[in-house]
Amino acid sequence: MLVRERMSTTPVTIVDGTPVTEALQLMRRRDVRRLPVLEPGTGRLVGIVSEKDLLYAAPSPATSLSIYELHYALAQLKVTEVMTTDLITVAPDVPLEEAARIMADHKIGGLPVMEDDRLVGIITQTDIFKVFLELLGGREKGIRLTIEIPERKGEISRITTAIAQLGGDIVALGTFLGDDPTTAVVTLKLKDQSIEVLQATMDCLGLQILDLREI
Repeated sequence: MLVRERMSTTPVTIVDGTPVTEALQLMRRRDVRRLPVLEPGTGRLVGIVSEKDLLYAAPSPATSLSIYELHYALAQLKVTEVMTTDLITVAPDVPLEEAARIMADHKIGGLPVMEDDRLVGIITQTDIFKVFLELLGGREKGIRLTIEIPERKGEISRITTAIAQLGGDIVALGTFLGDDPTTAVVTLKLKDQSIEVLQATMDCLGLQILDLREI
């Protein structure tokens, strides 16, 4: 799956020089947490500003400003002064997991998506979370099975074949690192099978069940 398949293709943007108060109002009205900042006239991406950037830009409550002075100070403050200009971006054809890795490594919540120096979308943590839900069948009813398996060729095939022979329907499957390099953890969401039969089958395969429940 690529970034272009899950990005927002109509990101909410603002222009350089927008007052902080106006940017905050736009975020709340459109229910977004970050805004790409474009250069007026050219539409060139020059920065990105997050809700946190805008909130931290407000004068400290400890300052001796009146409410009027506080509102005036905020009205004079522009996003130019608080936006991030050292931008990290991705292209539309970047694999989704690469975009997720970049966000995790740099501790950022969203990435502008650029094509030929043009902003074509934005991919956010929320988009990644939605994919994670799909990968693990988070919105599907069924039986959730988590097992520990040895890290060796053909092990997942052995498990899925056994489940298929029982008439079970695997609707989602995810693999994760185990406690040591010799093991992995596999989580499956299944339909058309019983907990008792799955328990007996995993026992026959010599696999340790970490969790087994109907949800």
